[in-house]
Amino acid sequence: MADGSLASVGSLKGKVSAEEWKVRVELAALYRLVALYGWDDAIYTHISARIPGPDHQFLINPYGMYFGEMTGSALVKIDLDGNILQETPFFINPAGFTIHSAIHAAREDAHYVMHLHTDQGVAVAAQKDGLLPLSQHALIVRTMLAYHDYEGIALNLDERERLVADIGDKHLMLLRNHGTLAVGESAADCWIRMFYLERACKQQVMALSAGRDNVLMAPEAAQDEVKMQLARGLGGQLAWPGALRQLDRALPGYDA
Repeated sequence: MADGSLASVGSLKGKVSAEEWKVRVELAALYRLVALYGWDDAIYTHISARIPGPDHQFLINPYGMYFGEMTGSALVKIDLDGNILQETPFFINPAGFTIHSAIHAAREDAHYVMHLHTDQGVAVAAQKDGLLPLSQHALIVRTMLAYHDYEGIALNLDERERLVADIGDKHLMLLRNHGTLAVGESAADCWIRMFYLERACKQQVMALSAGRDNVLMAPEAAQDEVKMQLARGLGGQLAWPGALRQLDRALPGYDA
């Protein structure tokens, strides 16, 4: 379609609550931003968003759609047991349900959860020492970064307990040998946290091409200073409107 929407997906605008529609549009925007930045992995990986209300229902991608064609209407509404709660021709990725249901159920602040398999994210997740204090981006995210050991493709529901225990109250996680994960109270917070983590991972891979002995770790005093400076926040709400304008120019139609 000329506006970037899909002819086979009927619009849900006006058919769901205004609160749900807002979340649908913002989540679709996150999918398209991931595609725009080249962070997608064909139809795999997933981003989810909780729908406001007491039932802990959330939205996730229809399995089979590419991230660059995601729309608010195409997203699938499910509950914490994986039941699909709307009429849709699509089904969902079981591994996505395992990871996202765990975090949405355990964290009241986990309104948005993003999980990626980028080359640089997987590369750093596979490095024994994890994310090193090599760059300003790394110093910013290391204070909010957790780790979870690889257990295979996330199809076993009993892994959810360990995921939740490992992330604790952190907002970012490296899934060992697997990828990256970000949590946010808003789409903007989720996006900017993942942006910093992905940039930090890419910078580490590039820096270590010179060999571990030829790179400089940030001084301890500088690391401590960045921790104090983080009280000002990462500026997600400032960056988000511009991110949407990027989409309106390059990948319009996410709000269909």
